[in-house]
Amino acid sequence: MWPFQTKSVPPVEQKSLGDPTAELLEIFGGIPSGTSISNAEALSVPAVSAAVRIISEASASLDLTLKRKVGDAEEDVEDHPALKLLTGEANGWTSGYELIRDLVAGALTKDVGGLAYVTRVGGEPREVIVYRDSIITCDFDDKTGEPRYRLGNQPVSASNILHIRGPFTKSPLSLARSAISTAAAMEGYANGLWTNGARPGGVIETPQKLGSDGVKAMLAGWKAAFAGKSNAGKTAVLYEDAKYKQMALTSVDGQFNESRTFQILEIARAFRVPPGMLFELTRNTWGNSEQQAKEFIQYCLIPWLRILEAAFNRTLLSDEERGEYRFAFDIDDTSQADLTARATAISTLITARVLNPNEARDWLGMPPRAGGNEFANPAIDTAKPAANDNNPSKEAANGK
Repeated sequence: MWPFQTKSVPPVEQKSLGDPTAELLEIFGGIPSGTSISNAEALSVPAVSAAVRIISEASASLDLTLKRKVGDAEEDVEDHPALKLLTGEANGWTSGYELIRDLVAGALTKDVGGLAYVTRVGGEPREVIVYRDSIITCDFDDKTGEPRYRLGNQPVSASNILHIRGPFTKSPLSLARSAISTAAAMEGYANGLWTNGARPGGVIETPQKLGSDGVKAMLAGWKAAFAGKSNAGKTAVLYEDAKYKQMALTSVDGQFNESRTFQILEIARAFRVPPGMLFELTRNTWGNSEQQAKEFIQYCLIPWLRILEAAFNRTLLSDEERGEYRFAFDIDDTSQADLTARATAISTLITARVLNPNEARDWLGMPPRAGGNEFANPAIDTAKPAANDNNPSKEAANGK
């Protein structure tokens, strides 16, 4: 139900340009038509959509926990209503995964950021809804930068709004709009180049005076015979002493692929995503691919996770809970794909007595075992003989 309704009456949607989309800005001249690109067109560039997806989906894929401070330690809380919204169903049609993914995607592509409304009953969060663009609007105070929110043109408290934004007043997509526009223009040029087939890569010379009608007839015949993919590779036949002369490629034509690669690198820089994760593998090796994955987690993913955690703490926890509880993403999940590195790390932590075996088994999603709570170094601890030490018992040694 609409948050401000007391009766089951459909709300009257009021159109507003208070928070116009990129398409409306282009219509009214906010984005120069032809020199830039709208958000929808920008996302059609594969490198852009790949960057947005890898950041938003990676953020939503990690396990989210709610920690409660107990003395000097922290314990996991599993029955908090806010945690159920983020890890289960945020509302009747949106999962917690989709909610987090869409919030981060909104922050990456929209200047206003990712916005969602938290519905409360008796002070307890019951659902989180990501409304369509311009339903939730946000204005900032000119002096303090304090946000003021409106939902359906009615003011709402900031404590009910989940707001995810990047470090600047514009989104990464907007800041890289020129680079993305260039990449889209190159994509369009390449599409036209290969679709045409009979591109103007040469000239037809003839000693005869053809006149305008003759030129049109020759061009029409040439295109009919050789243009398009179905006619590619056919042998050209010229008449009236006409000759075909191949035109030399310019340096720009010769380095067209290099120019397209550079635009992918520009987009990768804008979103702080390693080029290899956008499948630009020119300089990738076995060694630096692993290093790039670590840099993605450290310098790209973790900052977004911290923004999400802060927004969840601010909006989904009460003032009394905020000093005792906190949301936290499990970054350890990012190492699950590398089983060897994960096993080595767990073994090292057990050997150093940082973890006991049962804590390590919990990391792996395995149940505890008897005697697994003891902190011991299995490499040097000889207090207890191993079960398979192959030493004969005293009875066997005495022939009994």
